[in-house]
Amino acid sequence: MSTVTKKELIERIAEQSGLKRQDVRRVVQGFLDEIINELGKGNRLEFRDFGVFDVRERAERVAQNPKTLERVTVPAKRTARFRVGRLMKHCVDGGTNVPQLVGAAAGEE
Repeated sequence: MSTVTKKELIERIAEQSGLKRQDVRRVVQGFLDEIINELGKGNRLEFRDFGVFDVRERAERVAQNPKTLERVTVPAKRTARFRVGRLMKHCVDGGTNVPQLVGAAAGEE
Protein backbone atom coordinates (compact mmCIF):
# COMPACT_ATOMS: atom_id res chain seq x y z
CA MET A 1 0.00 0.00 0.00
CA SER A 2 1.25 3.50 -0.81
CA THR A 3 0.16 7.10 -0.43
CA VAL A 4 -1.09 8.99 -3.46
CA THR A 5 -0.90 12.79 -3.23
CA LYS A 6 -3.20 15.41 -4.69
CA LYS A 7 -0.39 16.36 -7.08
CA GLU A 8 -0.18 12.79 -8.41
CA LEU A 9 -3.94 12.63 -8.89
CA ILE A 10 -3.89 15.93 -10.76
CA GLU A 11 -1.14 14.62 -13.06
CA ARG A 12 -3.12 11.44 -13.79
CA ILE A 13 -6.31 13.35 -14.55
CA ALA A 14 -4.42 15.79 -16.79
CA GLU A 15 -2.90 12.89 -18.73
CA GLN A 16 -6.20 11.03 -19.09
CA SER A 17 -8.20 14.10 -20.07
CA GLY A 18 -5.65 15.92 -22.20
CA LEU A 19 -6.18 19.07 -20.14
CA LYS A 20 -3.38 21.26 -18.79
CA ARG A 21 -2.19 20.38 -15.29
CA GLN A 22 -2.78 23.97 -14.21
CA ASP A 23 -6.45 23.80 -15.28
CA VAL A 24 -6.99 20.43 -13.58
CA ARG A 25 -5.32 21.73 -10.39
CA ARG A 26 -7.65 24.75 -10.36
CA VAL A 27 -10.76 22.57 -10.78
CA VAL A 28 -9.68 19.97 -8.19
CA GLN A 29 -8.78 22.63 -5.63
CA GLY A 30 -12.04 24.46 -6.32
CA PHE A 31 -13.96 21.22 -5.79
CA LEU A 32 -12.21 20.53 -2.48
CA ASP A 33 -12.72 24.14 -1.33
CA GLU A 34 -16.45 23.89 -2.05
CA ILE A 35 -16.72 20.68 -0.02
CA ILE A 36 -15.00 22.42 2.90
CA ASN A 37 -17.24 25.52 2.56
CA GLU A 38 -20.45 23.46 2.48
CA LEU A 39 -19.42 21.37 5.49
CA GLY A 40 -18.53 24.60 7.30
CA LYS A 41 -22.13 25.72 6.74
CA GLY A 42 -23.35 22.41 8.19
CA ASN A 43 -24.60 21.10 4.83
CA ARG A 44 -24.58 17.47 3.70
CA LEU A 45 -22.91 16.50 0.40
CA GLU A 46 -23.94 13.34 -1.42
CA PHE A 47 -21.98 11.91 -4.34
CA ARG A 48 -23.89 8.89 -5.61
CA ASP A 49 -21.83 5.65 -5.43
CA PHE A 50 -18.85 7.57 -3.99
CA GLY A 51 -20.13 8.53 -0.55
CA VAL A 52 -21.66 11.14 1.72
CA PHE A 53 -19.97 13.93 3.67
CA ASP A 54 -21.87 15.37 6.62
CA VAL A 55 -21.31 17.19 9.90
CA ARG A 56 -21.97 15.61 13.27
CA GLU A 57 -22.24 17.25 16.66
CA ARG A 58 -20.15 15.65 19.39
CA ALA A 59 -21.50 16.19 22.89
CA GLU A 60 -19.33 17.47 25.71
CA ARG A 61 -17.79 14.58 27.64
CA VAL A 62 -15.46 13.82 30.50
CA ALA A 63 -12.21 12.04 29.63
CA GLN A 64 -9.24 10.94 31.67
CA ASN A 65 -5.58 11.76 31.13
CA PRO A 66 -3.91 8.31 31.01
CA LYS A 67 -0.64 9.59 32.54
CA THR A 68 -2.01 11.59 35.46
CA LEU A 69 -5.47 9.97 35.71
CA GLU A 70 -6.82 13.52 35.99
CA ARG A 71 -10.40 13.98 34.75
CA VAL A 72 -10.69 16.51 31.93
CA THR A 73 -13.77 17.99 30.29
CA VAL A 74 -13.70 17.71 26.50
CA PRO A 75 -15.90 20.45 25.01
CA ALA A 76 -18.65 19.79 22.47
CA LYS A 77 -17.59 20.19 18.86
CA ARG A 78 -18.67 19.65 15.29
CA THR A 79 -16.79 17.14 13.17
CA ALA A 80 -16.90 16.07 9.52
CA ARG A 81 -17.85 12.50 8.72
CA PHE A 82 -17.59 10.50 5.51
CA ARG A 83 -19.67 7.42 4.78
CA VAL A 84 -18.53 5.21 1.91
CA GLY A 85 -20.84 4.78 -1.08
CA ARG A 86 -21.83 1.56 -2.85
CA LEU A 87 -19.34 1.67 -5.74
CA MET A 88 -16.41 2.70 -3.54
CA LYS A 89 -17.23 -0.01 -1.03
CA HIS A 90 -17.33 -2.59 -3.85
CA CYS A 91 -14.02 -1.44 -5.36
CA VAL A 92 -12.20 -1.26 -2.03
CA ASP A 93 -13.48 -4.69 -1.00
CA GLY A 94 -12.79 -6.37 -4.34
CA GLY A 95 -9.76 -4.38 -5.39
CA THR A 96 -11.24 -3.54 -8.81
CA ASN A 97 -10.82 -0.19 -10.52
CA VAL A 98 -13.63 2.18 -11.45
CA PRO A 99 -14.06 2.54 -15.21
CA GLN A 100 -12.55 5.81 -16.46
CA LEU A 101 -15.28 8.34 -17.19
CA VAL A 102 -13.08 11.36 -17.94
CA GLY A 103 -14.40 12.91 -21.12
CA ALA A 104 -17.47 10.63 -21.16
CA ALA A 105 -20.94 11.58 -20.07
CA ALA A 106 -21.36 10.01 -16.62
CA GLY A 107 -25.03 10.99 -16.45
CA GLU A 108 -24.94 12.09 -12.80
CA GLU A 109 -23.70 15.06 -10.82
